[in-house]
Amino acid sequence: MAEFSLPNNSKIVKGEYFKDKTGSTNLKKVNVYRWNPDDGKNPRIDTFEVDMDNCGPKVLDILFKIKNEIDSSLTFRRSCAHGVCGSCAMNVDGINTLSCIKSHSDIKGELNIYPLPHLKVIKDLIGDLSNLYKQYESIQPWLKTSKTETEKQEILQSQKDRSKLDGYYECILCACCSTSCPSYWWNGDKYLGPAVLLQAYRWISDSRDEEKKERLKKVADELKLYRCHTIMNCTNSCPKGLNPAKAIGSIKKMLATS
Repeated sequence: MAEFSLPNNSKIVKGEYFKDKTGSTNLKKVNVYRWNPDDGKNPRIDTFEVDMDNCGPKVLDILFKIKNEIDSSLTFRRSCAHGVCGSCAMNVDGINTLSCIKSHSDIKGELNIYPLPHLKVIKDLIGDLSNLYKQYESIQPWLKTSKTETEKQEILQSQKDRSKLDGYYECILCACCSTSCPSYWWNGDKYLGPAVLLQAYRWISDSRDEEKKERLKKVADELKLYRCHTIMNCTNSCPKGLNPAKAIGSIKKMLATS
């Protein structure tokens, strides 16, 4: 049986323990993944005692409290804080989610926060999404039409055709689905992954777009599309309640019947 081990400089070590200084009796232990590329040290898990009597309801509120009051060096992405931008995606208590909409009261006991899995870590909770953005660009996510500039001002669409986009246009590219997919973990350089394939299907099914056949050809590849094995992690982890697995299945069906 093959044995695998992490390089010594990749092994996670025990980090600092930050005890509460407020005297609160309502504390929560928060374990946070830390790694700084500039200090040459191993990644570590720091533990913070957080006063929950003076903290907002979401996991992102805890991170803000740690950064503002305990350790200002903590680094993470965030922007809108309303579940719209996808910036604050991370792994909370073993599940990929948006920290701005995840309630910490749902998690009993200690809270564990890591960056999204199987991404190169830039620093602390920030994963490198460069590859996903390049893949997103490759599907050309914009309307393709031969209409003139004047005609493009308004392209009418029936309510029935518009409804076909529901469940797909809402994707915010947070990458929770792709980074929960084992197929994407091992083949992320070639397999487009659930987030990008869902976006591809959004344009393939848009009645106003005139490049449906070309779009299907672009994704009709053993590695780009068919590395999906319908594990369903993507659908289970989507914080917006979307179904990337259904979108991928729909693309496969279109290719099989066209």
